[in-house]
Amino acid sequence: MCTRRFGFVWLVVALLGCDKPAPPPAADPKPVPDDAQMSASGLASKVLRAGSGDKRARRSDRVRVNFKAWNASGKLVDGSEQRGGPVIFDVSGVIAGWTEALEAMQVGETRQIWVPDHLAYPGRPGYPRPPAKFEIELLEILDGAAPEPAPPDLAAAPADSIKTSSGLVYRRLTQAAERAPERPNSWDHVTLQFSGWTQDGVMFSSSRRQPMPQDMQKVIPGWREALLQMAVGDKLRLWVPEALAFQGRAGEPRGTLVYDIELVSIERKPEPPRAPSDIAAAPANATRTKSGLAYRFQQRSGQKRHPGPHDRVTLHYSAWTSDGKLFDSSVVRGKPTSLPLDRLIAGWSEGLQLMAEGDKALFWIPEPLAYAGRDGSPRGMLVYEVELLQLLAAE
Repeated sequence: MCTRRFGFVWLVVALLGCDKPAPPPAADPKPVPDDAQMSASGLASKVLRAGSGDKRARRSDRVRVNFKAWNASGKLVDGSEQRGGPVIFDVSGVIAGWTEALEAMQVGETRQIWVPDHLAYPGRPGYPRPPAKFEIELLEILDGAAPEPAPPDLAAAPADSIKTSSGLVYRRLTQAAERAPERPNSWDHVTLQFSGWTQDGVMFSSSRRQPMPQDMQKVIPGWREALLQMAVGDKLRLWVPEALAFQGRAGEPRGTLVYDIELVSIERKPEPPRAPSDIAAAPANATRTKSGLAYRFQQRSGQKRHPGPHDRVTLHYSAWTSDGKLFDSSVVRGKPTSLPLDRLIAGWSEGLQLMAEGDKALFWIPEPLAYAGRDGSPRGMLVYEVELLQLLAAE
């Protein structure tokens, strides 16, 4: 399933459901049944209905499928029925566990798969864990565009290529006009045309000449380094070592990868807020409550009215894990958020009741007052920077 973009919707779902007991399971996605087949990558699968024919999907193809997705509590959280019917996906554009399964299936086949975390969004801050189990029915394979011919210099970059201190190697194929020097920042979104090959000539990914949007914060390190040097209209060929690509993650191509990338356009985004200097632990001058919440005011408005436990508030906020990774921010989205206190995590609800309109504060929220280790939620102590803009009446 193409679930690479999770933003505010996921946050709201997590927040609004955080203090409710888990619903009774609609299915039992765990443990993996004994008769499931385990691949070398760690993907477990079980064929429910056999397909027919010899044709298998390639990474350059698209597929039409019916599917269902359950979370770790057994709740059905997504599916083609909820989306109004069969869905079309790019085989190369889905999480690695789906790509591996689709490449092995025959048309007409239905199988269940259990996707471990490392075949979903490994090491990507801000992404929730995948649903625990999927059921996929492969209805049709839609041939993709014919693969582009592999470049002749896949095995080794030409002598006139540029090598950076990180190990990235690149060669300029086309250069933007001098009147178009616009370059992206590391927090912008960009639109690209690209193709990628392993060094033995296998194309594993391509935009198929259809420009695709990308978040600079989420592309592989080698891409990000190259894109920061590119202007709109530039086209580069990159030789990306494994350490700057997928770092040996299961389900992803290994070794040095070669990409042709053209920067089509840039969508400017606000610069993400920087993590507080004392992100790892609350400082000595922070105030601690009986519950374990720590807080420090950054500005006080002098207002006296505080929200109650059932009020709504409008605020700007940014949130980090204790290792300094930003996992959500209304500041980045450029729009304040309105939320009810009685549907928030306990630490945030408690902290907001200490504030008045116009106040700005930092909260250090221990895990028991945050998400308590729940699947799909940030772990450990969380740090929130919050500016309370408006107190609204309870609904």
